[in-house]
Amino acid sequence: MSILNEKIDVRFGVVIAMILAAAFLRLVPHPMNFAPIGAMALFGAAYFKSRWAALLVPLAALWLSDLAVTNIVHSAFYPSFTFFYEGFYWVYGATVLTVLLGFLTLNKVSFGRVAGSAIGAAILFFLITNFGSWIYAPIYSKDLSGLMASYIAGIPFFRGTLAGNLLYSAVLFGGFELAQRRFAVLRTSAA
Repeated sequence: MSILNEKIDVRFGVVIAMILAAAFLRLVPHPMNFAPIGAMALFGAAYFKSRWAALLVPLAALWLSDLAVTNIVHSAFYPSFTFFYEGFYWVYGATVLTVLLGFLTLNKVSFGRVAGSAIGAAILFFLITNFGSWIYAPIYSKDLSGLMASYIAGIPFFRGTLAGNLLYSAVLFGGFELAQRRFAVLRTSAA
């Protein structure tokens, strides 16, 4: 079933709204890499029935929030309207792989699975984006020592990614689980 053919119901809409709300929290000042990106990807993987929706909704939310971040929050760094920043594909690739990780680990949602997936997603993001920095940034030599330097330089960012994944996963998954207990309509159909 494609995302376009899927019946729009309350549960589907709530899952989309929660992902979009999380994405736009990126506009609020926060510590380095303390962002909801990994949690959004895992949440989509866990709660969308459609695999396409699970991939496309978090990516679309990321892109929309990127538009706001690059063109409003960090407009001083971008001389003209920017649709995609340099190196975006490493972040988006890591996000796609995080959704795939969620498909593997979150077929049944539990505290342990969500926490483990959030930690795994942070490690995945760290490995992919710092590899991308090594490939792309001229400050790193293109050998093993340059790669290690890139990973070492990324450690402060990893802390924020890990903390963001854990906190935002707790908010998204915990909030939705509580909402399902309170509102039967959220339990009755698969998003």
